[in-house]
Amino acid sequence: MGKTVEEINAGDLARAVEKARRRLVPFLFVLYIVAYLDRINIGFAALQMNAALGLSASAYALGASIFFVGYTLFEVPSNIILARVGARIWIARIMISWGIVSTAMMFVRSAGAFYALRFLLGAAEAGFFPGIIYYLTQWFPSAVRARTVASFMTAVLIAGVVGGPISGALLRLDGAGGLAGWQWLFLIEGLPAILMGVVVLRMLDDSPAAARWLELAERSALTAALTHEQGTHVDVAVWTLLRNRRVWLLAALYFTIPVTLYGVGFWLPQMLKSASASGTFTIGVLSAIPYAAAAIVMVSVGRRSDRTGERRLHVFIPAVVCVFGLALAALGTSTTWTLVSLSVAMAGLASIMGPFWALATASLRGIGAAAAIGLINSIGNTGGFVGPYLLGAINDATHSFALGLVAIALMLIVGGALVFLISIEPNHRKTNHPTHCVTPSSAETDLPG
Repeated sequence: MGKTVEEINAGDLARAVEKARRRLVPFLFVLYIVAYLDRINIGFAALQMNAALGLSASAYALGASIFFVGYTLFEVPSNIILARVGARIWIARIMISWGIVSTAMMFVRSAGAFYALRFLLGAAEAGFFPGIIYYLTQWFPSAVRARTVASFMTAVLIAGVVGGPISGALLRLDGAGGLAGWQWLFLIEGLPAILMGVVVLRMLDDSPAAARWLELAERSALTAALTHEQGTHVDVAVWTLLRNRRVWLLAALYFTIPVTLYGVGFWLPQMLKSASASGTFTIGVLSAIPYAAAAIVMVSVGRRSDRTGERRLHVFIPAVVCVFGLALAALGTSTTWTLVSLSVAMAGLASIMGPFWALATASLRGIGAAAAIGLINSIGNTGGFVGPYLLGAINDATHSFALGLVAIALMLIVGGALVFLISIEPNHRKTNHPTHCVTPSSAETDLPG
């Protein structure tokens, strides 16, 4: 029989959580940097590739965005498989397959091939991010989840920091070995995914019970705490989720986040080129600034959300900050103005992530949790198609990014406001507990409803 909540040793539990954070979060952080580099490198490749393939802004936007069609179609099935076979095997499969497809992008010679490989890349990567989010729920109690997710997701921002200069430098290899700079970019940035997929098989344990790097008492305490917490949650059938109001509200809110993230991310190099007329390496360095600013803010907001147990305002207020930054970006054309305003926007947007996923993962367990996370991320990531394509189409029509930035800002503020329609379950407010590590968040909500 498992331990009761009163029998859980607070010291053992705290040590187990801290060890898990030190071992898992940095490794998952590196994996997500590799994943996000494979997403944003298309924006840098476009600086040379569009002219080489004769792609218009709209055609490039369609190809960049079609990634999310493949991603969305295979997201939920992939996450369900992960929950059944374990994260170690399935995350390794995802990384190796997407690394192969990403590297194959160097052989693109036409718009049709560009579209096809972008679709396949999305299908290959489907399930990676929601799989990691689900995996974190198997290791970290909900009271520390916002800061954990925020720490993990700073990888998005660090990828922007390091990816920009690296991508800019790789483009300067143009002509070396008979390859264009954009071909070197896809080759060199695709290989790490394959290598890290192999490392995953050795590094990841599917659950605390299998972690030999934890002491027996620590494994026991963490397993008991998670079992107790999951026992208060609902194991919902997969198809029941399709009728659940809360899941659809979360998905609608999340839709507006990738609209902004990828709308800005895929076009950031070209926005900076328009504002500064700089070379590819300089643009790569400049593009790191908004991501660096966001990384500084993101984790502190996640920590504050966990400390207070509040989720709604920690989603809405950063959304308002992001909208303010986007509005400023739409008003200016100088390099300094563009960098400062987009830094404000990215800081606000990134700060939504930790509290949002703590809220989204608060009240499900088992296959239902995996399916819910996959469904929210799947529907939400259709925004990754809408944002880049919308900015590209508006840029083609107006020869300016201003109206496109205003359009995605309006979507985000509407999405942020949806958080106030998501109910809060009174039974999951902070209580007296043997350790703060397993105190449920005040933002947790029951399902179905």
